[in-house]
Amino acid sequence: MIKTVAIQGVKGSFHHIVSQEFFNKSVEAIECLTFDRVVEALINLECDAAIMALENSIAGSIIPNYALIDNYNLHIVGEHYIDIQHNLMVLPGQNIQDIEEVYSHPMALLQCKNFFKTYPHIKLVEDKDTAEVAQRINKMQLKGVGAIASTMAANIFELEILAHSIQTIKHNETRFAIVKRTNSEVPENEINKASIKFETDHKRGSLATILNVMSDCKLNLTKIQSLPIVETPWKYAFFVDVTFKTYMDFKKAKSVIEIMGHNLKVLGEYKNGKL
Repeated sequence: MIKTVAIQGVKGSFHHIVSQEFFNKSVEAIECLTFDRVVEALINLECDAAIMALENSIAGSIIPNYALIDNYNLHIVGEHYIDIQHNLMVLPGQNIQDIEEVYSHPMALLQCKNFFKTYPHIKLVEDKDTAEVAQRINKMQLKGVGAIASTMAANIFELEILAHSIQTIKHNETRFAIVKRTNSEVPENEINKASIKFETDHKRGSLATILNVMSDCKLNLTKIQSLPIVETPWKYAFFVDVTFKTYMDFKKAKSVIEIMGHNLKVLGEYKNGKL
């Protein structure tokens, strides 16, 4: 049973929202300001699971998190999507002309850059976490400083929202992975998605051959992400997500790819929905 979950950020962050939606509100969130710290908490047995953002529909993949999951042999046991709505918030009693600086996570700033073109007097500053900035503004009573964060963060830290949903693209989703030290305990007949990693040879058609095997085995490719192999310049590993109707289709594809001589690593076998 999951009782404690490591999250990147503080309460009110989007990772905290995922912990409440995916599990339930009784789960204890362990606050970590970096993803490295999230992984450290998990491998040091400080928590039962961890939540890590993997990609955003506007800003794309968070590539370092793929490497963390792979390097520490962690297992993806579930996933969760949430609608990301960014809000500009400040201490009560101010207007937008009073704001000189806005701090937030680089991803949040990137997703909201068009909004701030209208307010060139505001300086945008990268920070570690969305909700942590809101917490700091409240704690230090910082006037003239704004945060970009969730409505939950505004409520928790008693800030006033000057502008709602300021992200450039209004439909803005982030995909989060639920990660554990051991693999999923989901029964095989309920597993409908897998995350895998493999490497290919430097020759024509190598990647296409593997993708054809997946297609022949009735796997649906939902994500492919390349990542450089640090030890070998200009060679890449591929992180792939596939969905399938039966687990046997996935096992067949995995077996064929391994017979072909490719080193395939399963990062997670899971199903959509709550644990």
